[in-house]
Amino acid sequence: QVQLVESGGGLVQPGGSLRLSCAASGISLTRYSVAWFRQAPGRQRERVAIMTPDSSIAYAKSVQGRFTISRDNAKSTLFLQMNNLKPDDTAVYYCTWGYIPAPGLYEPEYWGQGTQVTVSS
Repeated sequence: QVQLVESGGGLVQPGGSLRLSCAASGISLTRYSVAWFRQAPGRQRERVAIMTPDSSIAYAKSVQGRFTISRDNAKSTLFLQMNNLKPDDTAVYYCTWGYIPAPGLYEPEYWGQGTQVTVSS
């Protein structure tokens, strides 16, 4: 049974940092693409970062230069380092394991439970 467990969310002041973790069981990182999404109230869900099995990475323009996606294959754990956080980054963040059926497309197959990130003074 596949399970993705997220941690690391919380309340942080603008300009601060958080590191999200997503520990997977029942699935490995090496054959899947992985991505972080976020969902804020009243907004469309947004994919903020994606990493392919060969470590190609892409970020949403809204987080480029501030967020970093990484993984530990041995521990089947995905990370999202978030620096210089802004109030607009407030959202529930989800990790996903999925695949890329065609260039430019990503299909999540498994989702974490979500972790709340709140950026406020």
